[in-house]
Amino acid sequence: MTQITHSRPSRYFALISYLCLVSWVLAWHAFISPHPHINYIGLTVAWMIPLLLPLIGILKGKPYTHAWANFILMFYFLHSLTVLYLDEGERWLGAVELLLTSLSFVANILYARHKGKALGLKLTRLSIVEKQEKARYESEIK
Repeated sequence: MTQITHSRPSRYFALISYLCLVSWVLAWHAFISPHPHINYIGLTVAWMIPLLLPLIGILKGKPYTHAWANFILMFYFLHSLTVLYLDEGERWLGAVELLLTSLSFVANILYARHKGKALGLKLTRLSIVEKQEKARYESEIK
């Protein structure tokens, strides 16, 4: 199986899971369980902004954007774990967020890996980098 056929299903998986997470966060904070004491519109916007930052790159299928979007997803992952632990009334909301965040995280990794390989992008192994730096350092000392 070629890398292109690998990247297509992972692309759809990443795109769908990310859009589901965006939709879920919007639905949760604006409609399902708006905060009773804080302006729910402002709170919803605050929850949406981090997810919207990588959205254009994800829609365009940029593997680098999929990779760094995972840093943003960790915020939602921690939020869902906190809700699961502390808030009995919203536990199921946190469980859905945890599921969608985890799916999106895995999908982004798979897509970035497959698309990166298809484009010929690769990271040099750490052992090779260490050898190159050691050789460069030793040549500078002499």
